[in-house]
Amino acid sequence: MLIGNVFIDGRSAALAPMAGVAGHAFRKVCKEFGAAYLVGEMASAKGLVMSGRKTAELLSITEEERPMAVQIFGDEPETVAEAARICMRYCPDIIDINMGCPAHKVAGNGGGSALLKNPALAGRIVRAAAKAVPLPITAKIRIGWDNDNINAAEVAKVLEANGAAAIAVHGRTRAQMYAPPVNIRAISDVKKAVKIPVIANGDITDRLSARKMLDETGADLLMVGRGACGRPWVFAEIRAFLEGREFEGISLEGKFEVMLRHIRLLCEDMGEAHGMREARKHAAWYMRGLRGAAAYRQKIAQLTEFCQLEEIAQEILAVNI
Repeated sequence: MLIGNVFIDGRSAALAPMAGVAGHAFRKVCKEFGAAYLVGEMASAKGLVMSGRKTAELLSITEEERPMAVQIFGDEPETVAEAARICMRYCPDIIDINMGCPAHKVAGNGGGSALLKNPALAGRIVRAAAKAVPLPITAKIRIGWDNDNINAAEVAKVLEANGAAAIAVHGRTRAQMYAPPVNIRAISDVKKAVKIPVIANGDITDRLSARKMLDETGADLLMVGRGACGRPWVFAEIRAFLEGREFEGISLEGKFEVMLRHIRLLCEDMGEAHGMREARKHAAWYMRGLRGAAAYRQKIAQLTEFCQLEEIAQEILAVNI
């Protein structure tokens, strides 16, 4: 499939833009397992325009991560347009605008999912960004603000009319956050409403949920978020299934090899002290489903050095292999 003039391999899935999770290290590992398309961590348009160094750090891209989008959020068309121009310094393939984040610090200030309550403003934001830069502009939305206001199809039409090149849809309302099952019908309604590519997101954790989402929505591409945390090989599983191949799975030893590579990359990117603090949540995700995982998570919560994680992995393998 094409997003604007950018080719995306629809036989796999995209990595969702998870704040505080989808940094360089995680993106690289997901790409190695066949993620078709990466979207970086969300950055504030206002922060970019005000020259925030920390915000700008979220936009850097390496060649092995392509095709990749950077994601920005904001509620002022002029500010988002200027932020899009600034994004050009980092040479992304696509610029995505977040219109689905449910966090109060984003939606409470008029950005993210708050834009679902004002489709006209959402359209003006996309139009301003599309006029400002030569790259494809996409948007990530939810299906509505709450169950009484499910309007994703309406919003999608407005965004398409204002120049959006694709739309990703998380199948929950802002009020639902992440708890209930996704509303597949609402995603399907978006697909029927527009001609541009639609990317389905929510509760995709393995080959079966991927197949169900594609079959029932007709989406052009899948987007995996939390389902990839501690399981970046989910992209290889989905790709194999969609291509009609068997996925051999991954052994416990193989899982820990992936985990250690991921955390090593994290430390190289951030430095060991900062990297190991960030590693705690990732390592805990890799431990899910293990016998005695709770006790290991307690150890992981105290990690300060990479060698400590290596020792934990060796201890678990000695018991389980």
